[in-house]
Order: sequence, then C-alpha cells, then structure tokens
Amino acid sequence: MTTKHTSNLKLTTQGPPYPPSEIMDKDGNFIVIGNIVQEDLSMKWGAAVVSAESPVPEFGKLLPYKVVRYLSSDELATSDAVLYTVSLPLACNNYPMVFAPEQLPHAHSIKRPSLPLHEAYIPDYRPIDGRKITSPITLGQWCKAKGTMTVDVGPDYADFSFEFEGMIPHSLYTVMALRRHEIRPKDTQRPGPLGIPNVFIPDANGRATYQARMPNPFPVGPDANRIIDVIVLWISSQMSFGGAIGHHGLGGDVHAQLKTGPAPFEGLETRG
Repeated sequence: MTTKHTSNLKLTTQGPPYPPSEIMDKDGNFIVIGNIVQEDLSMKWGAAVVSAESPVPEFGKLLPYKVVRYLSSDELATSDAVLYTVSLPLACNNYPMVFAPEQLPHAHSIKRPSLPLHEAYIPDYRPIDGRKITSPITLGQWCKAKGTMTVDVGPDYADFSFEFEGMIPHSLYTVMALRRHEIRPKDTQRPGPLGIPNVFIPDANGRATYQARMPNPFPVGPDANRIIDVIVLWISSQMSFGGAIGHHGLGGDVHAQLKTGPAPFEGLETRG
C-alpha cells in the first residue's frame, strides 16, 4: 500500500546559505529569494539583493548577510533585471564539495566570470549549432516558475511526480535530491540527482513534467541518510551530468529555482 502526499514547491534562487544565492545581478551582487541570515543569526524567508562582500563563516555556521536592499513581491514579479551566473571560483562559498569527482575533480581551480544566464558557458558551443536561449532571462521571468510535487510512498521506494509551469522554455533543468548527510559539518557527502536520467525540458509555454522512482529514500533512524529536500535547478551549461547534478553547482552551472518547503518529508518512512 502506498501513501500519497502532494505539495506546492517554493520559488527560490538559493541552495544552502552560502553562497547566499545561485543567481547574481549585473553588479556582482546576489539576488536572494530564500532564507536571509539576520543580525541575530536567525534566518528569515524573504527577497533581497545581498553583497558578494558578505562575511563567510566555516561550513555549518552562519554570519549575517550584508543586505544591499530588500525586494518586494511586486518588484520580483515585474523586474527586468537580467540574471547572471555566479563567478568561479564560487563567491561567498563555504561548501567544500566536488560535485562531479569523476568528471571534474579540479572544479575549484577553474576561474570564470559571472555571465548573463543566456550567455553562460556551454562546453564546445559554436554559434552555428543553434543555441536556443538567446534572450536575457530576467528576474520577473524567473519568478513565474511554479511546481507541484506528489510523492507515493511504498514499503521500500517512493515515486516522485512533478508538474511545472512558468519555467524557462526550451531549456534544460535537473532535479536534485538533498540528503541529510550532505549538509552535516563532518563527513559531508556530495549531493546527487533525484533519479537518472534526471533532466527535463519545458515546452514553449514553460510547462513540463518529471517522474522518478527512488529506492528507500526515507530510511528510519537518527543516522539514516534520508532525502530531506528536493531542488529544481536550471542548468546554464545546458548539459546533463550523469550521476552528478553539475560540475560546479551552487550557481556556477546549475541554479535553484524551485524547492520544497521546510521538513516536507517528515513522518515518511521506507525500509530497504
């Protein structure tokens, strides 16, 4: 017997707290839609432009963001600000992880400027090949994204199903499964995809679906490496990475656009 759970995904530009966002503006600031670290080290969900000069603590700890200004919901919906990748090495990063150890073990040594999303680095790209994303992607366009997630939980598996609208048309996305051990300060493990292959391409209207069956995603016990969040990421390099979500992650080549809310899978159990 399965147990079905359906929820709406949240709009975001943020993965972990550092870098503060996986999207930058033309001035090299982060555009944050997510948890903003306050002066008292609490985290408050909101939207803001955050300086890349913000202090960066060691992984697992917090320091207040240096907020340039806050963004209203109306501004998010109508802004024509052009969105950019995060520069490499990743600015304001404290996550010491290689995302694709077989494909790019030296990822941290690569230098690359922040680029408009529609002009982001694509390996082996040639103009004659017909790049599909050629117009600037704006903050207002980004904020049109919506998604619902349904999880059917079986005894030793779970089926994840998604429906999306308002996504960036004709471009590549990946779906990431964040597990408990991937954010612990010691013996941190790299994040991975929610299913392989783990990509989808929205149609001309920004609509898409995605499905994956995951083996034993919600094991029980205090040390169990459960899935605790699902993140939908736009891929600026427009390529799939096999068993990795990207070469650089965190705004270098993949950019969080939708995610689950807090503790979305609490109470769900599977036994592999």
